[in-house]
Amino acid sequence: MPSAAGHRALYAAFDRFPSRKGSAVHIDRFARTLFDHHGGGLLYVLGGDDLPPYQREGAVEIVRFSRQEPRFLARALAFGARLDALLDEHAETLEVCHFRDPWSGLPIVERFADDPPGERPQLVYEVNGLPSIELPFLFPRIPEATLRRIAELERRCLDAADAVVVPARAIADAVRARGVGDERLHVIPNGADLPAPTPRPADAPPRYLLYFGALQPWQGLDTALRALARLADLDDLRLVVCSSVHRRRAKPYVKLAERLGVADRVRWHVALPEHELAPWREHAALSLAPLRDCERNVVQGCAPLKLLESMASGTAVVASDLPAVRELVTDGVEGRLVHPDRPAELARVIRVLLDHPQRIAEMGAAGRRRIAEGLTWERSTAELSRRYSTLGARRDRMRAVPSLATDDAATPIS
Repeated sequence: MPSAAGHRALYAAFDRFPSRKGSAVHIDRFARTLFDHHGGGLLYVLGGDDLPPYQREGAVEIVRFSRQEPRFLARALAFGARLDALLDEHAETLEVCHFRDPWSGLPIVERFADDPPGERPQLVYEVNGLPSIELPFLFPRIPEATLRRIAELERRCLDAADAVVVPARAIADAVRARGVGDERLHVIPNGADLPAPTPRPADAPPRYLLYFGALQPWQGLDTALRALARLADLDDLRLVVCSSVHRRRAKPYVKLAERLGVADRVRWHVALPEHELAPWREHAALSLAPLRDCERNVVQGCAPLKLLESMASGTAVVASDLPAVRELVTDGVEGRLVHPDRPAELARVIRVLLDHPQRIAEMGAAGRRRIAEGLTWERSTAELSRRYSTLGARRDRMRAVPSLATDDAATPIS
């Protein structure tokens, strides 16, 4: 049973945790940083399958919302209602509430809306995506009125947050356009660890391209499959897909591969643990991130963790030429950038690179250096910890001198 003692820190995310998705990797790093900073805390996430609804790891309690609800919005609202009940137990002791989405943020914002700034927890809204932009790609028939209501929830969370943390400048631009001033906005990039060398997978094809990650429409796996069809003359070339989500999500792409005549050249793996995925990443000829040119990737922005992890493995990348990607990859240095949604161009660039293995090796080495010099998880989490320290100091000042609360609201926290 949960402890009766209140926690000082809360991290809430409407994401399944743990999982093989990039979001779970990010949650793991940032939640651990929060709890290390505050001597433990409460992690509230989605559960399901065989994950326990309650778990304790030292000073950290994990509560998972596991109710089976097929309707996305109904599940999101029920998730928030369960969080509101958890706040009944911990509201008096919380010093920091860190949340990743409006479904987590709204119960927190509403709970502390009437408290003086110095007497409530500091609120950190970590924006990796905006449901009002992403949901139409997952649910094309969602009503515009519903999207407007969701955008209003996002606005309320953004307005109430003491700090808004984003992983990319492209996402910073999106939330800045929604009224978040630079004094509250902080770009803390995703990171990657530099892995030790691993043996080549025993069943790996002699030469293969790699796509790994989730299979949402904006990821562009269909573009990769169409490019593979244009490389049919390269008899030894295969595409390995390491999906981070359930096998059923791959069905449309399996059917597409069959229609394109490349099904026998695609190898599928599902939800590989990191120690099994790492060798596939390291020994790939190239790692592909063919992101679509769409509102989700361009207007909202994104921060593709697969690029960082590929570069950390010393693998050259071929990715879509989008603003968020250019923050991580320089064309011709760590890999190649191509116009999005153009399978013929993607195939052409892959073909040229495969003819120059020395250049691929140089790009892979450059990518690993890029990670080592400024994009490690150690660096990112140290920056997040500094933000927590600054927020805590600000809260202490407001408690000591209540009249500073109004003035501090307009003062940068860094």
